[in-house]
Amino acid sequence: MSGLDASFYLLEDENTPLHVASVVVFEGPAPSYGDLVRAIVAKLPLVPRYRQRVRGVPLHLGRPVWTDDPHFQILYHVRHTALPAPGNDEQLRNLAGRVLAQRLDPSKPLWELWLVEGVADGRWALIAKVHHCMVDGVAGMDLATVMFDLSPDYEPPGEPEPWEPQPEPSTLGLLLDSAQRGVTQPLRQLGDMARSAGGLREYGRLRDFALGLSRTTARFARPSAGTLNGPIGPHRRWCWQQVPLADVRRVRRALGGTVNDVVLAAVTAGYRDLLNSRGALTPETVVRSAVPVSVRATDERGEFNNRVAAVFVNLPAGVDDPLERLRIVREQADDVKRSNQAAGTRTLTRLTDTAVAPALLSLGARIPVRLRQDVVQTVTTNVPGPDFPLYVLGRRALEMHPYVPLTGGIRVVTAIISYCGTLYFGITGDFDGMPDLDVLTKGVQGGMAELLQAAERATGQAGGRPAGQDAGRAPEPAAGRGAGRAADD
Repeated sequence: MSGLDASFYLLEDENTPLHVASVVVFEGPAPSYGDLVRAIVAKLPLVPRYRQRVRGVPLHLGRPVWTDDPHFQILYHVRHTALPAPGNDEQLRNLAGRVLAQRLDPSKPLWELWLVEGVADGRWALIAKVHHCMVDGVAGMDLATVMFDLSPDYEPPGEPEPWEPQPEPSTLGLLLDSAQRGVTQPLRQLGDMARSAGGLREYGRLRDFALGLSRTTARFARPSAGTLNGPIGPHRRWCWQQVPLADVRRVRRALGGTVNDVVLAAVTAGYRDLLNSRGALTPETVVRSAVPVSVRATDERGEFNNRVAAVFVNLPAGVDDPLERLRIVREQADDVKRSNQAAGTRTLTRLTDTAVAPALLSLGARIPVRLRQDVVQTVTTNVPGPDFPLYVLGRRALEMHPYVPLTGGIRVVTAIISYCGTLYFGITGDFDGMPDLDVLTKGVQGGMAELLQAAERATGQAGGRPAGQDAGRAPEPAAGRGAGRAADD
């Protein structure tokens, strides 16, 4: 594992399961459990990691490694359940919340797939869980396009390819390999960077990163809504919301910024409503959010691992004017881009990735990050998804609701993904710490409505429909098969 992948693995405990997930709703009729299992088995050769488990190195003298699971059993990982009538969205969310709160078994390959029958209107769903040490958001979407089909034309698979697990390494072999990597990898990586044509650019990014660090530090110095932080229990609340991507783009064209700026401004409105309902809102209130940014190079697409860097934005929840909230968010995002914070973090991570001793990595991962749990209140991650329809066994995916985990005293996080013309918001909260999660969820849609109305006023258009109207309707197929919208679209 890389240092980042290993940190996600080592940070997990009983109250903080660290898997990413999604609930995908399909048109009916539901396939049989056996047909789904056979379809997944046929795809497994494309994703070897799905038949591998994590093996630790004694005394943390090396990073965890992936080894073939000699006892792999597909029926353990693909599961089957059903909703009681009427099978509405609330029942599906409640089921998913219980499933997603459960930790993946660390002694087995770190994924599960649940077939859910009985969804309203003759539909069915898949609940997919994958540990964060295997994928980030972009890799998760790459994985989806591998495991799903791009066409409704489906032919049942033939006999599965034979698979024999590779022999597991001995304990001595793991120790010797870790010792060798500890010496050779840092030297090789530094040499590659020095010799590469982009080596100077890498060091230039570090310089820009250092110069911009003072402005980032200034954002941390501002007091934030620490009342949102607190201990995390074992149970979760999970809500979702959806907004037409066309509405977000209309706001972007009329008011400026990027899709991500508009999304962050809408999320800001949600936190404004939440804090106001708790009597904890002042004009100076900000909610500090970590915003993961993909630093995956073009030639790294299709690799199932983590290639992310975090930047930080103060969401101005105390500001009443939605246009001013968008301006403040946009100003911070522009500053992050000018100072190359994401690229500099990526370079710094590459330089330190193999230099940090695995034992120290393990120790650091287990130090309670709650020592100052009021520094960052939330995480907001926006992943470009496919703008073309996906299928499983000839059934089209209609909705795609994302889930990201909680950790480190952060009681609420938001994941956004685009699919076929719709932005899907998945908001995860600690069950005890966020009893009013629905206030935040509705506030996000209200914030989008405010921005859309402002955009219509700015362009002289009247009578536009509220943001989110008809969002539950299945979108029409997109024309192309591109990799999804650009991050700055």
